[in-house]
Amino acid sequence: MEHTLKIRGKRKDIHAPLYPYEGTSPDGERLEMTNYYLTVNGKPFFAASGEMHFSRIAPDRWRDEIIKLKMAGITMVSTYLFWIHHEEEKGVFRWDGCRNLRKFLTVCQEEKMRVILRVGPFSHGECRNGGLPDWLFGAPFDVRSNDPEYLGFVRRYFSQVAEQARGMFHRDGGPIVSIQIENEYEHASSPWELTTENSGEWTPSGNDGDAHFHALKAMIRDLGMDAPMFTTTAWGGACYPVEDVIPLWGGYAFRPWYFYDGKMKEHPPTDEFIYRDFHNNASPMYYNFDPTYPAEDLPFVCCEMGGGMSCYYKYRFQVDWESVEAIANVKTAGGCNFLGYYMFHGGTNPEGTHLAFLNECGTPKKSYDYQAAVGEYGQLRPSYHMVKLLHYLYEDFGATFCPTKTVLPEGADRIEPGDTSCLRWCVRTGARGSFLFLNNYQDHAEMPNRANEVFQIETDRGPVRIPEVGSLSIASGATATLPFRWQPEGCPEIRSATVQPVTRLESKGETHFIFYTPAGMDPTIVFEGEVTVEGPGEVLETNAATVWRIPAGKTVSGKVGGASFTILGPEDRMRFWRVKRPEGDYAILCDEAVLWGEEDLRIESIGKEDGTFAIFPVRETIQVNGETVRKSKEENGFSFFRIHYGSHHPAMTWENASSRDKGGDGALRRPVIGSPVTSTKTLNARAKVHFTPEDFQGVRETLLRVQYTGDIGYAFCDWKMISDNFCNGAEWEFRVSDRQQELLEKGLYIYVSPIRKGGKVNSSSAMAARFETFEEAVAKIAKIETVPVFQTEIVI
Repeated sequence: MEHTLKIRGKRKDIHAPLYPYEGTSPDGERLEMTNYYLTVNGKPFFAASGEMHFSRIAPDRWRDEIIKLKMAGITMVSTYLFWIHHEEEKGVFRWDGCRNLRKFLTVCQEEKMRVILRVGPFSHGECRNGGLPDWLFGAPFDVRSNDPEYLGFVRRYFSQVAEQARGMFHRDGGPIVSIQIENEYEHASSPWELTTENSGEWTPSGNDGDAHFHALKAMIRDLGMDAPMFTTTAWGGACYPVEDVIPLWGGYAFRPWYFYDGKMKEHPPTDEFIYRDFHNNASPMYYNFDPTYPAEDLPFVCCEMGGGMSCYYKYRFQVDWESVEAIANVKTAGGCNFLGYYMFHGGTNPEGTHLAFLNECGTPKKSYDYQAAVGEYGQLRPSYHMVKLLHYLYEDFGATFCPTKTVLPEGADRIEPGDTSCLRWCVRTGARGSFLFLNNYQDHAEMPNRANEVFQIETDRGPVRIPEVGSLSIASGATATLPFRWQPEGCPEIRSATVQPVTRLESKGETHFIFYTPAGMDPTIVFEGEVTVEGPGEVLETNAATVWRIPAGKTVSGKVGGASFTILGPEDRMRFWRVKRPEGDYAILCDEAVLWGEEDLRIESIGKEDGTFAIFPVRETIQVNGETVRKSKEENGFSFFRIHYGSHHPAMTWENASSRDKGGDGALRRPVIGSPVTSTKTLNARAKVHFTPEDFQGVRETLLRVQYTGDIGYAFCDWKMISDNFCNGAEWEFRVSDRQQELLEKGLYIYVSPIRKGGKVNSSSAMAARFETFEEAVAKIAKIETVPVFQTEIVI
């Protein structure tokens, strides 16, 4: 099918900084926000933030997890402050352990990671009471209001935050570049957990409007907290006085709140994967984007794009990893130059001082894994590797990309989410290059593989056909960002391409470009005019252009003009890393997590004892844990090395404790609720796990992996719950090495509550008895195993 679009004369109107920030960092760095993008020292800067809650992650892991975000091209870490984590008991503040804000900020500063501090006082984040302390319930004033007594408590709390963050703001040379005030004010709230089992009250959503923001911002600045940007969330009709804050947007493809009342049985496709122009005064109001200001007056900034989602009790699912890449593609195509993922890194709810659990009632009591790109214990998901390459593109070519304007084909923003017949595409165009965006993913629907697509685009410099010859295909679930009329520095002009740019490397005086082929496409790059191509594949000359057809399905390299090119195959796309260092740029191919921080280079392997590490530019040897290793081969400019990460000899055993109960067949002859027993089909799975010192030796840490079927999995150590999991069909993993001595002495036991079907409740007894019967109620533990986590030091 042929698609046409005219983009002649389409340019953005970029305004001067909207929120002048008085001051620069001590090293002279100046951050300012135009009406379209962030600038660093006056140059366009594409920002990517990832949500990671420091109080939900063990402090001994902060540095490594921050480095993982950096390696994914995340340029800012966004973190909530949960008031209840720090002042659970009125007047008693905690800033120790995982609550140590200053230590976290210090790690970010050392690793050169910018910080977005979401101070609240109401935060939500599935925290108990949205982060508000229990002692505020029943107070003789409304929380989230301008009541003087409430503001007095907020000021006392904020003064503690200010003291912890003293000297850590951008003007001081610190990492904090943005402060978020409140969250979803006058739009959303959270359950008051004290009441969830009876009256079911919710915290107020607020009703003091702009005046509340004026009061909070004045308080924050009076306490010495200042930053280049102040923000708040804006969707759903929330309050956001633009003279005080930059409004932030987002969107989720998996929405557990649909199932709160039990009426919805099937999740519908959402609007999140339809291309729209979010930065255009002439655009209609879109679902979840209905600004009260002219859209072009302020940048379209996202802070809560679904980087995953937590399972709620009433809605279990597995996040499509492709959805994270697709939502980034769609938001960027629609005019976003500041991506923000929620969550990018999962976590674990900390234990309270007086309360056992500090979560919201509908979510797991301990786990906040969120199926994020980086899991609760540092596991890297496929979504991490997918969006990583997008971030490299936006960061490395940000000066060209940020000023480009969205142009939609007719009707593109009116496609219904459930319509899988229409090709979804649009363009961002600018003076220095243009990009064709394609999205073939839709949540809760199956998109077809597409073929025989052709794009005819009229540009200021004449028509462009994509592809130059033949037609284009794209696989179901795939997205693409394809350049045309683009000439990055050091490269012949690219008229069009069916490969996606990844990064531009400078090494030893040479320029090297990395691309990859989106799933389903035949890779080609079309260079304007006649150029010399050295490399595999086929070279054609047509229409005063040079067409380089590249072998599909594998990584290849070649030279065009004075620049080197590498086009990644599907496997290498998912294991590609790039690092910018003062001495030069590097590219790495590795299946495991590469942690190249400010001080050292390490590989973190979860469950694998051996692997391959490849690095560009070539070298003969590297040091692995202090020993010299020679390259095994050289290919496409990479040197390959075989690496032994470590050896693990687990001796953990487990037994099905249920088999000891009466019946002998694993069935517990007792009801799920109350008595008497009326069904012998009820089965509750229980296991005792026995550890030995070998389970913790020779590793950085140890995870436990459980394969089970049931309703909820619970893990206990010394009669205290340490992990829980709402069963959604995926494996359940949690960290055990942080409790090594307890586990060796006392072991661990696991309980899986059953999935219950066809249940009936009988409460007719005159003596308040209550019992349930079920047609079927089954739980099963299939396998329990330890998973070693190795860290290997590399010196290149």
